[in-house]
Amino acid sequence: MATPDSQTFHWRYDELDDKNFQIRGRTLFFIIVLFAVILLVTLLFLYARWICRSSSASSAAVSQHIQRFSRPQGLDSAAIDSLPITLHQRPSTSSTDSLECCICLGVFEEGEKVKVLPKCSHAYHCECVDKWLTTHSSCPICRAALLVDSPV
Repeated sequence: MATPDSQTFHWRYDELDDKNFQIRGRTLFFIIVLFAVILLVTLLFLYARWICRSSSASSAAVSQHIQRFSRPQGLDSAAIDSLPITLHQRPSTSSTDSLECCICLGVFEEGEKVKVLPKCSHAYHCECVDKWLTTHSSCPICRAALLVDSPV
């Protein structure tokens, strides 16, 4: 209950009115600086994104150009098929160099067909070395090149 001595509480603004809302001095300055910083960061982000996209697109074009004009890494199927195939014979000495295929680590059986690389005389299972030579042009063990570079 209200007594005559009690004061009634009055709101400062009775109505929702923005007539007295003002931005002056420091507040205006800080709002402008904040807006400028947000704008600058956004522009820098967009510029960095544009640079990354253009550099990745140009590097992709350069790598495609290099791949188009560079010689292939592996041998063609005609060169792979021209490698000599021999029957494996156990050596009389106990040398372990030619007893297994270093690609699949399988042991050569007596009379098994193996491919012998011409420059280094390393032997491999036909299927193993054929897969290797489609992507590489060198011996898997000693990296001796099997391609003869043609003069350009």
